[in-house]
Amino acid sequence: MTVSYVERDQAGPKTLQFYDAAEERFQALLNIFKVFGHQPEYGRVFTDTIMAILKDGVIDWNTKELLILKATQGNDCQYCVVQYERLCDMLGIPAEKIADLDGTKYRDSPHFTEGEKALLDFCVQIGEDANRVSKTLWDRLHAHWTDAEIVDAAFVITTYIAVSKFGDALGVELEPMFEGVTPQLTIKH
Repeated sequence: MTVSYVERDQAGPKTLQFYDAAEERFQALLNIFKVFGHQPEYGRVFTDTIMAILKDGVIDWNTKELLILKATQGNDCQYCVVQYERLCDMLGIPAEKIADLDGTKYRDSPHFTEGEKALLDFCVQIGEDANRVSKTLWDRLHAHWTDAEIVDAAFVITTYIAVSKFGDALGVELEPMFEGVTPQLTIKH
């Protein structure tokens, strides 16, 4: 870890208020929240944003989880991948589908629709070079998704690219409840 966690017994009133809200929403005081204990205003914005994403919206929650895993795996974020693989399991997403997110396996996988494959290619492209989404990929996206769904997907993808970079830059470690868990997806961490 490169910055300290603000533990409850060190937290001021604003941080404690943020912690209470985060624990109520996430059922745990995760280490990434303890980093935000240094900036509780940002922490509140962060948790509100994540809660807006982690539910059915324009795109269903399961599809968002696939994008989150692909985006965070692309950044080799063990913290995110371990947690979101667990969440995918809780949501009933088959383990075979998660395994086929690894690398480019999804492109030939029978577990993904053509629309999901287009979104996953979009996710990879954003991670590599968001300025160069090809016309072919745009055509594939528009064949399966509305503009509102594409905006939803892009927000999920870019938010989680940022989340994974933020957590890794600050050395946020997995919580003890995840001790010994090895991610199913390949992470060069």
